[in-house]
Amino acid sequence: MTDASHGPEPENPLTAVPEGVPVNDGIEDRPSARPPLNIMAGPGAEKTVALALQGGGAHGAFTWGVLDALIEDGRLGFEAVTGASAGAMNGVVMIDGWLKGGPDGAREGLERFWREVSLDGDMGPAQRSLVGSLLGFWKGNPVAEFWMKALTPSPYVSNPLNINPLRKALAAQIDFEGLREADTAGVFVSATNVWTGKLAVFERERLTVDHLMASACLPTVFQAVEIDGVPYWDGGYLGNPPLYPLHRGAQTDDILLVQINPVERRETPRTEAEIRDRLNEITFNANLMRELRAIDYVDGLIEEGVLGQGAYQRVLVHRIDGTDALEEYNAASKLDARWKVFLRLRDKGRSAAQTWLAENYEKIGRDCTLDLQQAYQ
Repeated sequence: MTDASHGPEPENPLTAVPEGVPVNDGIEDRPSARPPLNIMAGPGAEKTVALALQGGGAHGAFTWGVLDALIEDGRLGFEAVTGASAGAMNGVVMIDGWLKGGPDGAREGLERFWREVSLDGDMGPAQRSLVGSLLGFWKGNPVAEFWMKALTPSPYVSNPLNINPLRKALAAQIDFEGLREADTAGVFVSATNVWTGKLAVFERERLTVDHLMASACLPTVFQAVEIDGVPYWDGGYLGNPPLYPLHRGAQTDDILLVQINPVERRETPRTEAEIRDRLNEITFNANLMRELRAIDYVDGLIEEGVLGQGAYQRVLVHRIDGTDALEEYNAASKLDARWKVFLRLRDKGRSAAQTWLAENYEKIGRDCTLDLQQAYQ
């Protein structure tokens, strides 16, 4: 963990741009400066990490379990959260709950949110179908399949009122004004600018329910979310999650990635649904793989001394990987949005986090515990 009291921090190589080199990386917004530490931590916190939370529909309940276990353990503080879609929602719900009631409030807020969006919640049949469509996007859930086909060719025709019950659930639970004004952990929510094709990252200081809805806007299900007249789609297409905001938006060198979308599958998809699902997985992981490759490349230059002695600092990447645990579910139950299924996913996330802490806690702040080359090759 970087201590702000120990003098200026070395420049991070991933955000340093040599003089004369133009910046044109397909990103339309980036944090401009590294702010002071605003750590969200309980009384027993000893180390600090920045959280990077993947989106992935109902699999986000696994991430709920990870966060629940990390908060319960209490030894980690969180300086920033970056996320897309369900990952962004988990992060914002956690911070909102923390502001209202500390660590216990964060855990209660996460449970309340997942209960509300479950198919066992208080929503009517039409709303349940829409939530099932959103959360069941990744695999062959019958409800999701129905709505995917029903909304073809355009949600502007089949869903003219643009009904999205997630908006109501988030708006009712999260105090966005309090979140924007609080001195707390940084938040970075990704979305895809439909017009420019660039990644947009929205920070906590300007966050509204629209930004979260943009981050989770699947274009085959919902109309593009307009913010200041600009349409946005799901952030997972270009940053799932984006890591670059943490290089300037946090002072800690440790990034803890919660990954729930499989990178590798040793089988050839053959049906229409299997092909579509695999394309989605590849697309929604592509930019994360590129960022991990860049981190590995720069870390190698630092170790070789190419970037100078002491002028640069390594990024320490860690990962709690849920892809193996989630792979155990068959196609019918894998993204069943019932409460009891969410609870099973939560418990798997809790177990994965507890195992990771037992094996890696002492290495936080010292070593990169994720084999970066294995992660992206």
